[in-house]
Amino acid sequence: MAGLKRTDNKGRILKDGESQRKDGSYRYRYTDADGIRHDVYSKRLVPTDRVPPGCKDDLSLREKERKINRDLEDGIKAAVENKATLNDLFELYMANKPELKDTTRSNYLYMYNKYVRNDIGKKKIASIKYSDVKAFYNKLIKEKGFKPNSMEIIHTIIHPIFTLAVRDNYIRINPATGAMAEIKKSNNWEKPKRHSLSIAEQSAFIEYVKGHKVYNHWLPVFTVLLGTGCRIGEVVGLRWEDCDFDDGIISINHNMVYRKYVDEEKARFHIVTPKTEAGVRIVPMLSEVRAALEAEWETQKIIGFNESVVDGYVGFIFQNRYGDPLSPHSVNRAIDRICAAYVEDETVRADQEGRDPVLIRHFSAHNLRHTFCTRFCENEKNIKVIQEIMGHADIETTMNIYAEATKEKKQESFSNLEGKIKIS
Repeated sequence: MAGLKRTDNKGRILKDGESQRKDGSYRYRYTDADGIRHDVYSKRLVPTDRVPPGCKDDLSLREKERKINRDLEDGIKAAVENKATLNDLFELYMANKPELKDTTRSNYLYMYNKYVRNDIGKKKIASIKYSDVKAFYNKLIKEKGFKPNSMEIIHTIIHPIFTLAVRDNYIRINPATGAMAEIKKSNNWEKPKRHSLSIAEQSAFIEYVKGHKVYNHWLPVFTVLLGTGCRIGEVVGLRWEDCDFDDGIISINHNMVYRKYVDEEKARFHIVTPKTEAGVRIVPMLSEVRAALEAEWETQKIIGFNESVVDGYVGFIFQNRYGDPLSPHSVNRAIDRICAAYVEDETVRADQEGRDPVLIRHFSAHNLRHTFCTRFCENEKNIKVIQEIMGHADIETTMNIYAEATKEKKQESFSNLEGKIKIS
């Protein structure tokens, strides 16, 4: 009969697309934007209906309808037809990032495959909530012992995947937004500040290396690191042709890394270009840097030059005892050995001389770059010049180091004002 409304077994009128099945459950049938028909089910018609004994609590049919219709109106793929997982979106995200450096791509793949793929990666993208992301992050911290830097890498990978999902209408909002900030807050994490060597530490380290019979061959490397502020990969990848002794400048245009890429069986040296335009730059030679490089040239005229070929690059300045390029890791291990030996020798010497030892805090090759930048900031007021020499893409990085480096200078300047101006 025309106009007759369908009802359920409780006499309630059913809307278009709704029906009640023989077992008492409810079905809603709808058509998506692509013209494909879908069905969703629930044991309850409205939220106030009781959940039948032995059944899991679930959204009522009307609640599911509202969500589906809202998604359809907003162009969001409804959860029932959205089968894409986080893993699926990761593959899509990586396929559309051709600009990623090989080192970055390899690192992303390693971290994702090891920690994400078989965990939250298996979940449907539409089902992942903020609390799921936060729970996953906490799991990495508690069960895997993740520290701030590792967590930042995971978040750097995951957050843009969800952003892509939002833009492609898989989900409405990014569930990872704010999760990392909350994790940092709950764990009392602050980004560790890289320290520079004090003038006393810097002097003690260099003098110790210079006078040591075993470690003095490392002096040219440390002199270049401390005298240019270059990254360790830039220094170990430095070639003779990058050094213009006539004009007294060094051209920084690539990095050397030692790592295993996804498609390779073992680690090897690779040449990578700087991630940003700021990384390509010219650094003037200090006289001590020139002398160190010239001394290295004379030494290699006797022992032989580095004949290694890495991705078509040849003529590397620094080499190990086997004639191979230096790896960043080998330089940091040398620093560890030298500092341990220094502390032991300095402690004995200070005890014999009846004074306090001048100890050196633990540091890495990157701290030498930071040390150069600090000394540079203490003696140069032009922030833009400092930024260009350091190869900082963001001037805020330079400003932060400048503020820290000049703090003591400001305090010293103010101490000299004491009693010299009438202020009360």
